[in-house]
Amino acid sequence: MSYVEESLCDRFLRVIRRGGLPILLPAMISLASCSTIGVQAGNARAPEREGTVQVPEAPAPEEDLEPVPGFVLRHNLGPDGAPRPGPMQESADWRVSDFYGKGNVRVEDGVLFLEEGNDMTGVTWRGPLVRNDYEITLEAMRVAGSDFFCGLTFPVGPDPCSLILGGWGGSLVGLSSIDYEDAANNMTARIVHFDNGRWYRVRLRVYGEKIEAWLDDRQIVEVVTTGRKIGIRWEVEPSVPLGIATWRTTGAIRNMRLTALTEAPFDYIAPK
Repeated sequence: MSYVEESLCDRFLRVIRRGGLPILLPAMISLASCSTIGVQAGNARAPEREGTVQVPEAPAPEEDLEPVPGFVLRHNLGPDGAPRPGPMQESADWRVSDFYGKGNVRVEDGVLFLEEGNDMTGVTWRGPLVRNDYEITLEAMRVAGSDFFCGLTFPVGPDPCSLILGGWGGSLVGLSSIDYEDAANNMTARIVHFDNGRWYRVRLRVYGEKIEAWLDDRQIVEVVTTGRKIGIRWEVEPSVPLGIATWRTTGAIRNMRLTALTEAPFDYIAPK
């Protein structure tokens, strides 16, 4: 996984929005020309005359992203994101993620295919969402390519995080990011061999003070979030708050389910 070309200004602003202001404050002095607080560089306005009223500009409307009919998420959420009793319901509130250079997104017999892009292809959830105490299960396959075939971005309270399967050349697994370190450089990094054309069962849980994940019933992630900075790499921001993406790889996803948890799971061990 490598970085997409982006201006230095944009990179600094993305980090600032993720809570990196104390780290970047000295450098921000030299970036005053691209600050979004005052006047934008190259677009300065003449001073207003005394007594005139400034009318704020209306925000640009959000881009209407393409829907993804046929791929459903089974969940137990009400419209407000709170757990709802009764049977699981099916919703298809997915949109094609706004990645530059994205590949084709298609659904066949309920299976989502994310075709190889330059660099990323994905879908983003626009329906109701819970941000703590939930579990996501799905099945994922690398159809073609040699990088991550399932980059699952998910909420941890107000912050996003990503579970990466098969990144950095095809075999790295972990969370991006923990304390500003991505999956290749933090304590969750591990190597797993993945076969193209094979379905893998994935289970992710955000409950209490932990993020946990399993691959084919084998636990691959267990992180206590207390006192840690949870975040994402800037490339996957179009996946926020919940999304799935691939990196220069064709992947397939099926049988995705989100379950809001109303009590502690039987296998949850609270941190000491």
